[in-house]
Amino acid sequence: MSLDKFRKFKDRFLELEKLLADPAIIADQAQYQKLAKEYSSITPTANAFDDYAGCLSQIEDLKKMLQEKHDADFEELAKSELKEMELKSLACLERLQYLTNPQNQEADKDLIVEIRAGTGGGEASLFAADLYRMYTKYADKKGWKVEAMGSHESEAGGFKEVVFSVSGKGAAKYLKWESGTHRVQRVPTTEASGRIHTSAATVAVLFEPEEVDIEINPNDVRIDVFRSSGPGGQSVNTTDSAVRLTHIPTGMVVVCQDERSQLKNKAKAFRVLRARLMDKMKQDSLDKASQDRKLKIGSGDRSEKIRTYNFPDRRITDHRIGFTTYQLANVMDGDLDEMTEALLKAEYEESLAQ
Repeated sequence: MSLDKFRKFKDRFLELEKLLADPAIIADQAQYQKLAKEYSSITPTANAFDDYAGCLSQIEDLKKMLQEKHDADFEELAKSELKEMELKSLACLERLQYLTNPQNQEADKDLIVEIRAGTGGGEASLFAADLYRMYTKYADKKGWKVEAMGSHESEAGGFKEVVFSVSGKGAAKYLKWESGTHRVQRVPTTEASGRIHTSAATVAVLFEPEEVDIEINPNDVRIDVFRSSGPGGQSVNTTDSAVRLTHIPTGMVVVCQDERSQLKNKAKAFRVLRARLMDKMKQDSLDKASQDRKLKIGSGDRSEKIRTYNFPDRRITDHRIGFTTYQLANVMDGDLDEMTEALLKAEYEESLAQ
């Protein structure tokens, strides 16, 4: 395989080396930290590029040597060395492909997950709460850390919206599939006739950037403070601790009122805003390159109906891969491994086919 596909990573590595030695960059600590972080992340790829290039060079030299006339012992030794080098080059190529795969680069990133009630009124808000419970129990089983970022409760006892962060090794790898519309079919507790209703909730899984990854101009954000409120609008705090951020260029609004401290709510709100802005940039980029992508698995399309939870039949179906399991109770209790392993397998098979 040609090196051209990977050369841009090596070129960027060399460019970063020069930039980090530039006194003007060193004087700008924010810029320096951003470039230093990129340099650190790209170093394994640059090293893998050098290893693979070295293998290809040695293979080329050995092939040229074998075209010349040599004694039988030398020729046998050269052929043996060529075979070993070809195997080593395949291993180097596999590592290089892994390191340059964007999906693998995101595997251990922290996440912000947003769940919103969709069609179905109070029943949809109850389902949103069920999904929140499912993800938090799954995170607990995996040893991931969950932090509440903000929520808006409904009068029915569920959530109109709930936002939380998840951090831990492998969290992104297993939760990235969850973006999209989740549909539920069940008999609501308020339904006296026993009729099955269909409701929905949407899930957005956002990769959480660090401050150096995305800069927000303070002049682009309007900050409002107010007293936090519970279901029905009743005040639950006597101080103006709740924070609303409005990002003027995009119209994005983030509200955080879970903490009693205004500073803590403001910090959390900015974390959510950064994640949403980064996700918007990613979505815009994907839309522009849509003809070049796209694995139907984990495309992240919020409007896509990805899964149906049928309570009467104890059945869950993932529509992207046609996978069905009848372990609904276990899944809702946080046992998502069967589902996620099926999605991982489907993604791998589809990437090979492409």
